[in-house]
Amino acid sequence: MSQAGVHQQEDEQQLLERLRAGDEQAFAQLVDSRHTTMLAVAQAHVRSRAIAEEVVQEARMGVSRGLDGFEGRSSLKTWVLRIVVDTAKTRGVREARSVPFASPAAEGESGPAVVPERSRGRDDRYPGGWRVFPANWHPLPDETLHQGQALDLLVATIAALPPAQRAVIRMRDVEGCSSEEVCAALDVSERNQRVLLHRARSRVRAALEQHLL
Repeated sequence: MSQAGVHQQEDEQQLLERLRAGDEQAFAQLVDSRHTTMLAVAQAHVRSRAIAEEVVQEARMGVSRGLDGFEGRSSLKTWVLRIVVDTAKTRGVREARSVPFASPAAEGESGPAVVPERSRGRDDRYPGGWRVFPANWHPLPDETLHQGQALDLLVATIAALPPAQRAVIRMRDVEGCSSEEVCAALDVSERNQRVLLHRARSRVRAALEQHLL
C-alpha cells in the first residue's frame, strides 16, 4: 500500500472512531458534505427528486444505525453510497416505482456527447482526446476554474446530466472513488461505468470549451 493509502486508512479509522463516539461534526464530515452526491445516486434509482430526497434522509438514519456494524470491507464513503442505493431500491419496490440503474443506451443519448470531428479516433494514441485544445486551456487549473462563472457552469452542467451519468461523475470526479468502488456501490458493470463516465466528462468538457471560446 502506498504512503498516501496508509494515511487515508489512518484518517478513515480516526473518523470512524469519532463517529462511533457520537461526534456530530464527524457525522457531518461523512454525510452532510456528500448530500449532493447521495442525492444524485438516489435519483438514478427512483423516479422523482422528492422521493430521492426522502431516500437520502432514510439513508442518513441507516448510516447512523449501522456504524457499529461497519467492518471496513470498503471505504466509508463507498459504504454510505451503497446504503443510499439499497435504500432507493427498497423504497422503489415498496412503492412499485423503482427505476433500474440506466445502461448507457437508456440514458437518453441521441448521438455522441461531443462533435466527433473534435475528438481523436479509437486508433489514435490518445483516443477520445481533443484534436485541438480550446482557447485558454493551460491556465485552467490556476485561473479559469477559480472564476465563479466557470465553476457555476460546471456545477450546472453536472446537475443537468442524465441521472446515471450524474451519479457516476460525482462519485469519480467529486468524491474521488475508484472505478471499482463505483461499480460495487452502484451495481454496474465496469464497461457501463466507463461509458457513463466518458459521456458525462465529454458533456462537461464541451460546456467548458464553449465557455472558453
